[in-house]
Amino acid sequence: MPEHSILLLEDEPLILMDLEFAAEDKGCRAYCASGVDAAMKHLKEADIDVAVLDVTLKGRENCVPVAEELDQRGIPYLLHSGDLNRADETVRNLGAKHLPKPADSDVVIETALGILKETTSA
Repeated sequence: MPEHSILLLEDEPLILMDLEFAAEDKGCRAYCASGVDAAMKHLKEADIDVAVLDVTLKGRENCVPVAEELDQRGIPYLLHSGDLNRADETVRNLGAKHLPKPADSDVVIETALGILKETTSA
């Protein structure tokens, strides 16, 4: 049985696949989404421990609705984006740790699990 469940919100299929494999290699159950609706569905149906969110998604979507839901539930998350400097001020004000792209998928997952560990041991 996986140790942790992780929500991966990423609209680039190859990056999402790399993150999924890295999460599984770390013993996590990965819930993959390429848009806000799919991510919200996972949040309703699964017990998510931590999340990795791409900030800017296709179709002018961004991760804000998902981040706000995670905040309400007390679920930690990591912003994984290459364009945070151009992102809306609301995103910058989320207060989550940011790991700029490109980043090795193993590092992204390790960082997310580190955030989870920090919040559960605090």
